Amino acid sequence: MATAAEATAPPREAGGAMAKVRRRRPMWPRVWHFVSFGAPGVLTYVCFVLAPILIAFGYSLTNYNPFNPPTKFEGLDNFRLLFTDDEFLTALRVTSILTLIVVIVPNVLGLGVALLLDKRGGLYNALRSVFFTPVILSSVVVSIIWSRLLDTEGPVNQLLRWLGVRNPPGWLSDPDVALYSVASIVCWQMLGFCVVVYLAGLQGVPQELLEAAAIDGAGPVRRFKAVTWPLLAPSLTINTVVLLISAFKTYDFVKVITNGGPGSGATATIAFNVLATGFDANHVGYASAMAIVMLLIIAVVTGVVLKLLQRREVDL
Repeated sequence: MATAAEATAPPREAGGAMAKVRRRRPMWPRVWHFVSFGAPGVLTYVCFVLAPILIAFGYSLTNYNPFNPPTKFEGLDNFRLLFTDDEFLTALRVTSILTLIVVIVPNVLGLGVALLLDKRGGLYNALRSVFFTPVILSSVVVSIIWSRLLDTEGPVNQLLRWLGVRNPPGWLSDPDVALYSVASIVCWQMLGFCVVVYLAGLQGVPQELLEAAAIDGAGPVRRFKAVTWPLLAPSLTINTVVLLISAFKTYDFVKVITNGGPGSGATATIAFNVLATGFDANHVGYASAMAIVMLLIIAVVTGVVLKLLQRREVDL
């Protein structure tokens, strides 16, 4: 039984020291931690990404021309003019076709090559290096090499004539063929990237699952569809997003190989038109409006594709 003294004693604070009000950590160490570790990255992002976008948006609302002052505020007139500009609409169509080809072809071929190279041995390691070599080459170097190969009197047409083709196609001079030639060159350079990403995904597939499927009687095709392909969903997401962004902002291949031709903008992409309008014609305000529209298109399309592919990853 509790004594009378215990009964009349005031109740002790529950938990003793736990009931004491915790002193808040001083703010300065946390601020210094952010400044020392986070600020350089934030500052770099602001200076080289966010600030140029804001400056370009500001220019897009004007008729800015560095060689023809004064600069006047135009509001959204540049954006309204874009969607009635045949040159911009043609560039949008060319960019869409190029992007569609570059997203599909390296993905499909890259997966096939990765399946063939997913073996051990020095030969397969050497072949992986061969397929990845174009990725590390400069796009200008690749463009010069292929422009020589695909010239009207180049080695490719010489070989076709030797094989009996009387009139080989003008790979870079025919407006109906040039865009597909440029797209093929871009696909050739990006193929190695897709191969490496898919190889990494294939090497992450648990062998136990494949062996269990084989014991259950599943053949190679069934094992690929039921086990391997679902587990390659992250690799597919990476390749698709990287190819989509890279293809939509293609400029250097077009500049070096065809300079936007042949004919009237047969291979001129939006990025090519942005630089031609801004630096050749000096219509910086109108070029900035093009750049902002291109940025919005890339952001929206990439966001939708990324959302759909990530939802597929979760569902699998």
